[in-house]
Amino acid sequence: MSVDFNGIGPGQVNSQKPTANKAEGGPAKAPTTTDQARTQAQSARGENVSLSNQAKNLKQLEQRLGDYPEMDDERIEQIRQALADGTYKIDAEKLAQKMLEMDESIFG
Repeated sequence: MSVDFNGIGPGQVNSQKPTANKAEGGPAKAPTTTDQARTQAQSARGENVSLSNQAKNLKQLEQRLGDYPEMDDERIEQIRQALADGTYKIDAEKLAQKMLEMDESIFG
Protein backbone atom coordinates (compact mmCIF):
# COMPACT_ATOMS: atom_id res chain seq x y z
CA MET A 1 0.00 0.00 0.00
CA SER A 2 1.34 3.41 -0.94
CA VAL A 3 0.57 6.39 1.29
CA ASP A 4 0.97 9.98 0.16
CA PHE A 5 1.54 12.43 3.01
CA ASN A 6 0.93 15.98 1.77
CA GLY A 7 2.31 15.24 -1.67
CA ILE A 8 5.62 13.76 -0.52
CA GLY A 9 6.52 10.96 -2.87
CA PRO A 10 9.32 8.39 -2.83
CA GLY A 11 11.59 10.72 -4.82
CA GLN A 12 11.31 13.42 -2.16
CA VAL A 13 12.33 11.34 0.83
CA ASN A 14 15.66 12.12 2.45
CA SER A 15 17.78 9.24 1.21
CA GLN A 16 21.15 10.13 2.75
CA LYS A 17 22.95 7.04 3.99
CA PRO A 18 24.87 6.98 7.27
CA THR A 19 28.64 7.29 6.88
CA ALA A 20 29.16 3.78 8.32
CA ASN A 21 27.44 2.26 5.26
CA LYS A 22 29.70 4.17 2.85
CA ALA A 23 32.87 2.50 4.04
CA GLU A 24 33.80 -0.75 2.35
CA GLY A 25 33.55 -3.79 4.53
CA GLY A 26 31.03 -2.08 6.81
CA PRO A 27 27.93 -3.73 8.18
CA ALA A 28 25.34 -5.14 5.80
CA LYS A 29 23.37 -2.43 4.02
CA ALA A 30 19.92 -1.93 5.50
CA PRO A 31 17.15 -1.03 3.04
CA THR A 32 16.72 2.73 2.75
CA THR A 33 13.43 4.51 3.01
CA THR A 34 13.48 5.07 -0.73
CA ASP A 35 13.99 1.34 -1.37
CA GLN A 36 11.12 0.49 0.96
CA ALA A 37 8.83 3.04 -0.70
CA ARG A 38 9.70 1.69 -4.15
CA THR A 39 8.99 -1.89 -3.03
CA GLN A 40 5.68 -0.86 -1.50
CA ALA A 41 4.69 1.05 -4.65
CA GLN A 42 5.47 -1.97 -6.82
CA SER A 43 3.47 -4.32 -4.61
CA ALA A 44 0.55 -1.86 -4.47
CA ARG A 45 0.14 -2.04 -8.24
CA GLY A 46 -0.79 -5.70 -7.94
CA GLU A 47 -3.49 -5.16 -5.30
CA ASN A 48 -7.16 -5.37 -6.25
CA VAL A 49 -10.13 -3.63 -4.72
CA SER A 50 -13.62 -5.08 -4.84
CA LEU A 51 -16.75 -3.27 -3.80
CA SER A 52 -19.56 -4.89 -1.87
CA ASN A 53 -23.03 -5.11 -3.38
CA GLN A 54 -24.15 -2.41 -0.97
CA ALA A 55 -21.42 -0.05 -2.19
CA LYS A 56 -22.36 -0.76 -5.82
CA ASN A 57 -26.03 -0.07 -5.05
CA LEU A 58 -25.13 3.18 -3.32
CA LYS A 59 -23.08 4.27 -6.32
CA GLN A 60 -25.99 3.53 -8.67
CA LEU A 61 -28.37 5.43 -6.40
CA GLU A 62 -25.99 8.39 -6.32
CA GLN A 63 -25.86 8.42 -10.13
CA ARG A 64 -29.66 8.26 -10.42
CA LEU A 65 -30.09 11.09 -7.90
CA GLY A 66 -27.66 13.17 -9.93
CA ASP A 67 -30.12 12.99 -12.85
CA TYR A 68 -32.80 14.85 -10.88
CA PRO A 69 -32.72 18.64 -10.66
CA GLU A 70 -31.69 20.15 -7.33
CA MET A 71 -34.94 22.10 -7.14
CA ASP A 72 -38.40 21.41 -8.52
CA ASP A 73 -38.93 24.62 -10.49
CA GLU A 74 -42.59 23.86 -11.16
CA ARG A 75 -43.34 23.35 -7.45
CA ILE A 76 -41.47 26.53 -6.55
CA GLU A 77 -43.51 28.51 -9.08
CA GLN A 78 -46.78 27.03 -7.75
CA ILE A 79 -45.88 28.05 -4.18
CA ARG A 80 -44.72 31.49 -5.31
CA GLN A 81 -48.02 32.05 -7.17
CA ALA A 82 -50.09 30.80 -4.21
CA LEU A 83 -48.22 33.18 -1.89
CA ALA A 84 -48.74 36.06 -4.29
CA ASP A 85 -52.50 35.56 -4.61
CA GLY A 86 -53.06 34.60 -0.95
CA THR A 87 -54.24 31.04 -1.53
CA TYR A 88 -51.29 29.28 0.11
CA LYS A 89 -52.55 27.26 3.08
CA ILE A 90 -50.31 26.23 5.96
CA ASP A 91 -51.15 23.13 8.00
CA ALA A 92 -50.15 24.32 11.48
CA GLU A 93 -50.18 20.81 12.99
CA LYS A 94 -47.98 19.40 10.23
CA LEU A 95 -45.59 22.34 10.56
CA ALA A 96 -45.40 21.90 14.35
CA GLN A 97 -44.76 18.16 13.99
CA LYS A 98 -41.91 18.79 11.51
CA MET A 99 -40.40 21.38 13.86
CA LEU A 100 -40.51 18.88 16.74
CA GLU A 101 -38.91 16.19 14.57
CA MET A 102 -36.14 18.58 13.56
CA ASP A 103 -35.57 19.58 17.19
CA GLU A 104 -35.42 15.89 18.16
CA SER A 105 -32.88 15.11 15.44
CA ILE A 106 -30.65 18.04 16.48
CA PHE A 107 -30.81 17.83 20.27
CA GLY A 108 -31.76 14.17 20.77
